[in-house]
Amino acid sequence: MSAFADMLPLRRITEHHLAPPLERDQWPATIPAVRQVLDEGLDFSALTVLVGENGAGKSTLVEAIAAAFGMNAEGGTVNAMHETQATESKLNEHLQLVRSAGGSRQGVFLRAETMHGHFAYLDSILSRGKHNFQSHGESFIEFFTDRAPINGLWIFDEAESALSFNGCLMLLSHISDLLRAGSQVILSTHSPILASLPQATIYELGDWGIRRSNYDELDMVRSWRSFLDAPGRFTRHFQE
Repeated sequence: MSAFADMLPLRRITEHHLAPPLERDQWPATIPAVRQVLDEGLDFSALTVLVGENGAGKSTLVEAIAAAFGMNAEGGTVNAMHETQATESKLNEHLQLVRSAGGSRQGVFLRAETMHGHFAYLDSILSRGKHNFQSHGESFIEFFTDRAPINGLWIFDEAESALSFNGCLMLLSHISDLLRAGSQVILSTHSPILASLPQATIYELGDWGIRRSNYDELDMVRSWRSFLDAPGRFTRHFQE
């Protein structure tokens, strides 16, 4: 992937110096990871993974990046125009994207929590309704495999919630193919499967803000290993 290092669609985000400053006591700047990104910026590699507990700011950051890049905040490609209910923050209006001069302007954003609405939108404009006859996971897999030729910035937000174990492995294979073709991938996840590619730059988000981490040092990975090694240690309290 070194051959594509100077062609990344997105190299860095910072606070936009021309936008009105986002007050640090105003949401979402009250989230430590978001505040740190605004104060210090954040660099991206060909594959960047964001992990952390619910509320740590993963989805807030990736939806803002997608919107600032020109993608629909509810998911889809840069051509998607649908909107159901605007619940996202306005963080995108405060972000400055640092792009590569020759980087692709194409992109795909997949959000597990809003993809049902996006599938309904696609069915309405295509008049085929095929997604209505598939499981959520099947529709999700079909969506990203159908769009595999798109070369650009791919953003995934907690895709594992729509996928089985084998579905996660399929998505991991798809991500590997995207990287080999020169696309860039940013994903937020709770899944140790999706975070496992060795070339990933991993950021862990939490009360401390955002920090670079190695896979084996992640709280998520240690917790899953501990549970799978002896699930009874975690479940015995539920039986008392």
